[in-house]
Amino acid sequence: MAMAEVTVRGAGVFGLAVGWACARRGASVTVVDPAGVGAGASGGPVGALAPHAPENWTEAKAFQFESLSMAGDWWGAVQAAGGVDPGFARCGRLQPVADAAALERSRARAEGAAAHWGGRATWEVIAASEAGPWAPVSPSGWLVRDTLTARVQPRRACAALAAAIRAEGGRVEAEAPDRGQVVHATGAAGLAEIGGGFGRAVKGQAAVLGLDARDQPLVMGEGLFVVPHVDGTVAVGSTAETDFDDPAATDAQLDAVIARALEAMPLLAGARIVERWAGLRPRARSRAPVLGAHPTRPGQFIANGGFKIGFGVAPLAGEVMADLLLEGHDRIPQGFRPEASLPNG
Repeated sequence: MAMAEVTVRGAGVFGLAVGWACARRGASVTVVDPAGVGAGASGGPVGALAPHAPENWTEAKAFQFESLSMAGDWWGAVQAAGGVDPGFARCGRLQPVADAAALERSRARAEGAAAHWGGRATWEVIAASEAGPWAPVSPSGWLVRDTLTARVQPRRACAALAAAIRAEGGRVEAEAPDRGQVVHATGAAGLAEIGGGFGRAVKGQAAVLGLDARDQPLVMGEGLFVVPHVDGTVAVGSTAETDFDDPAATDAQLDAVIARALEAMPLLAGARIVERWAGLRPRARSRAPVLGAHPTRPGQFIANGGFKIGFGVAPLAGEVMADLLLEGHDRIPQGFRPEASLPNG
């Protein structure tokens, strides 16, 4: 039997995840990106893998939960194949509870996690005093703590995927012709190319602080992530801007994110700002990832629209796309299909 061929256009986390899933099943894979590995939104510094709230359960939430649950083994296999550490850790999350109403919702969500997470992870409400010195400031004195949340270091993760693909005999190139099945994972530019309001670019700004908290949990607040990484830095993000002039510029909006992080986490005070970053994230009309048959390229495929959850859903997104490309088996959630982002979807 001839070896299946797959060409993936785009070397962000979605494109690389599809490439890795296909390569380790024996396909001949070429990932193509003139800008290089992780050059777009996947090269941002944050890397939070945090679940949706475990209430009003949907097919999309179930998909994300399954992807987060398998992430440890999946990223472990990536590292084992290519020898590059993606910076994955099942770090858990702390989130302040604002007031009595939020406390009631948080306790109800703990019941939702018990019902939907199947004992594979926990969501609980704890006193802030139980969390130790890394605890964020909480107006109510209570925190949510979950054990499902994880993190990767995005640039390391993309490099790890590229190394794993090469270790399986695949190629990651700046230019190459289409061969076999073709997948477009070209980020914000790819969504804009489809037209008709299918998707848009949303600017994000984030910062990296020089503080070694690598063994601490991720902290989440209102519009805020504080993510300790394995290299002894802490990433802080991020904005979500639909109105901007320069997609690569950082400005006062990032200053405000950093200020909120310092207010929420006094332990960050005095940490040196190592990097300020800005880039464009792809958001589809549906706000969900877009997986399946490409809406404007007959016979080809799309894997795009990761927006804020791309790294979290990438493991399962890669595997379901490999199912489709190599076996013709379609298990993509209805809300993730391209039709959901078409004008009449």
